[in-house]
Amino acid sequence: MYRFLLSRQWVILTLVALVLVPTMIELGFWQFHRHERRVAQNALIADSVAAKPVPVEELTSPGHTVPRSDYWRPTTATGTFDTAHEVVVRRRTNSDDRVGVHVLTPLILRDGRIVLVNRGWVPAAADQRSYPPVPPAPKGEVTITGRLKADETTGASGIRDLKGLPDRQVMLINSAQQAQLIGREVLGGYLEQITPEPAGDTLELIPEPDHDSIGAHMAYAVQWWLFAAGVPVGWVILVRRERRDRAAAAASDTPAAPERDAEAIQTTASR
Repeated sequence: MYRFLLSRQWVILTLVALVLVPTMIELGFWQFHRHERRVAQNALIADSVAAKPVPVEELTSPGHTVPRSDYWRPTTATGTFDTAHEVVVRRRTNSDDRVGVHVLTPLILRDGRIVLVNRGWVPAAADQRSYPPVPPAPKGEVTITGRLKADETTGASGIRDLKGLPDRQVMLINSAQQAQLIGREVLGGYLEQITPEPAGDTLELIPEPDHDSIGAHMAYAVQWWLFAAGVPVGWVILVRRERRDRAAAAASDTPAAPERDAEAIQTTASR
């Protein structure tokens, strides 16, 4: 009764089921690992933003690559803003997903070195080749607190570093690039300004990174594993149904044979 499993249709169906099961299991583990990375990321962010601020010079230096363990660490910096070398970073969104620019202003530290400060978001100019209206940076010596971030690269951010942009406009926040433009030593990475808050409402500070939501990765993992478990169950159900249908068809054909034989005998006798 199970010889039908050797038919072309059932061989193909069985092979598809054998491929689907490990594929779905692997997809489940992929989502599970994404969940684990998100949980670890949230823990890192929570620990970093809660840390006590330290001077930026203790965490970075010219040419330094900021490690993940120092991402979002609160740091302090004292110096004077260099508005002459201020640039805007194109195609950035605010908390309402409006597209605008980030204002990147060098802060000249007391030792003459520079740290880049992302002062916040402003709307882009109507003409993308024009420099947008930017609230002026505070004059004189200031002390700011900001979250330390690593230099942006195309590989890490997915943002293309376009060439031929208008003057004082960039695509990436990168200390090495700005060091070449400014002609002075720039500390690796940059700061997202937290305090002091800007006057007025034209410049929006970068919000604290989300470290509460974990997404739906774990739910997706469980779904894939349930699908993987459902494939063999479905295969067995289909096999049993096919066997039952074939048995029913065979049983319905059995009584027909004696009736045909009786009719043949009666016909012969009448002749």
